[in-house]
Amino acid sequence: MPTMIEPKLISGNANQPLANAIARRMSMHRGMDVGLIDARVERFNDGEVFVEVYENVRGEDMFIVQPTSNPANDNLMELLIIADALRRSSAARITAVIPYFGYARQDRRSKARTPITAKLVANMIVEAGIERVLTLDLHATQIQGFFDIPVDNLYASPIYALDAMHNFRDKMDDIMVVSPDVGGVARARDLAQRIGAPLSIVDKRRGKPGEVAEMTVIGDVKDKVCVIVDDIVDTAGTLCKAAEVLMENGAKEVHSYITHGVLSGPAVERVSKSVMKSLVITDTIQPTDAVKNCPNIRIVPTAPMFAQAILNTWNGTSVSSLFDHKTLGPIYEGLYASK
Repeated sequence: MPTMIEPKLISGNANQPLANAIARRMSMHRGMDVGLIDARVERFNDGEVFVEVYENVRGEDMFIVQPTSNPANDNLMELLIIADALRRSSAARITAVIPYFGYARQDRRSKARTPITAKLVANMIVEAGIERVLTLDLHATQIQGFFDIPVDNLYASPIYALDAMHNFRDKMDDIMVVSPDVGGVARARDLAQRIGAPLSIVDKRRGKPGEVAEMTVIGDVKDKVCVIVDDIVDTAGTLCKAAEVLMENGAKEVHSYITHGVLSGPAVERVSKSVMKSLVITDTIQPTDAVKNCPNIRIVPTAPMFAQAILNTWNGTSVSSLFDHKTLGPIYEGLYASK
């Protein structure tokens, strides 16, 4: 009788706490240890990445957990080199679990003589021998089409729907979901529909990259508990400005649900001094101590969802079932107890 191949995890250095959390969650589901395989991912003195896998992976179903967050280039190279090491070690299948997909903001030519770097990165991932990608809240969903391999793009909105229904259960009638720009309306509408809330938009006009010249609120936010929804918070300038504009337009409170907390430069200081009562992010990017210690930043875990998605991929069942917050409810039962 053939031996059943178990899913095996390997992690780069980008977010080892998340990789360990996914392994623990999978161990709980499987009723057996699904620890990270023993490997070293190091750098030579000149910065070159070196990978050595200490365990036999021949014929194994391998999952690499590695967001390509800051430093994006180093973490991307780690992902590619780990994949190459596994391919040359005869792994049966290699799936890249990329909780945060770096370079996703470069998904089109916005001006003459500019690259489409997201497509370049997709080509590199495929050439490295990766056969499937599992990610969360791509900045632009069309990036899935940049790959010639299957891409499963999970969504944070089901988790945020559970979070909102738990933490705002006494204010649900007053909630107004807000998109911080016109381009993010679909993402905000998704959460609004899940929790049965109306939708508003902050229309922004940029002077130059990184600056917001003017903001206008489309919709009546007076006396509303506004919840801003977006996929990435980087320097937090736009986010904090949007929160101020909403308060100036009569909002009672402003909260934010942002999937990927890049939070570079002055972001944490801006958020701590902002009129926002809370900024909720996920742990797709390993939070710094400053982020963890910021009183109005809260981090929700993605390990339960990624663990289930990996198991569904491994055993050939539906990953899209995780798009429904009712399906995720039991998975997050310990965090969001039912009312």
